[in-house]
Amino acid sequence: MNSTALVVGNWLHSYFESEEAHAKFVDEHPEAISSRGPSKGQLKNDFKIAESMIEALSDDHDFNLLYQGDKEVIVTGEIGGYPWKGKIDCLNLKQGYFVDLKTTADIYKVYWNPETREKEPFVYAYNYPLQMSVYQELIKQQFGVTCKPYIVAVSKQDPPDKQAIDLPEYRLTNAMDQVLESQQHIQDVIKGEADPIQCGHCAYCRSTKKLESVVSADDLLMD
Repeated sequence: MNSTALVVGNWLHSYFESEEAHAKFVDEHPEAISSRGPSKGQLKNDFKIAESMIEALSDDHDFNLLYQGDKEVIVTGEIGGYPWKGKIDCLNLKQGYFVDLKTTADIYKVYWNPETREKEPFVYAYNYPLQMSVYQELIKQQFGVTCKPYIVAVSKQDPPDKQAIDLPEYRLTNAMDQVLESQQHIQDVIKGEADPIQCGHCAYCRSTKKLESVVSADDLLMD
């Protein structure tokens, strides 16, 4: 995983958690500040982009109306007999919804799904419905409320784009089915009792890849 991208995402998340949380996060990441050259003492470019993403959301009246509730709420529970834990960016139990912030290169970038042989948006390419369905279930178990998930995406473009996103119910249902079908295999992999199913494209898969098969040129399209 790109560690800088992870820090940038958490930079934004901590800002909307609280002033104290953001100040603490900034203090813990001095690598965000340039230490040499003409830009010494200034934010590095990735974090300048993070600041512009924060501004894009914080200046938006509708976002501020939506992002009301308890921040960074820890939820726990069991799904199919296995323990799960999550952290909700913004939980509004009174109005029955929760919000998850996502940063992405381009909200409208198209990705190719080799299994369905269809193009899809980043929300599905990164399987965010699975995350949202798990959060929804854990919230229900812990608080007795079925909450509707919303994703608020902000892009790393200049200037940033932003969009509130609703997930169709069938996507959440299918995602939960995927969890129930897959988690036994995941546990077996963790225990060393089964081999992982490789995606074929991540850093680990590339480093261990062998030319064991030939694929059609039609299957090379990634996005």
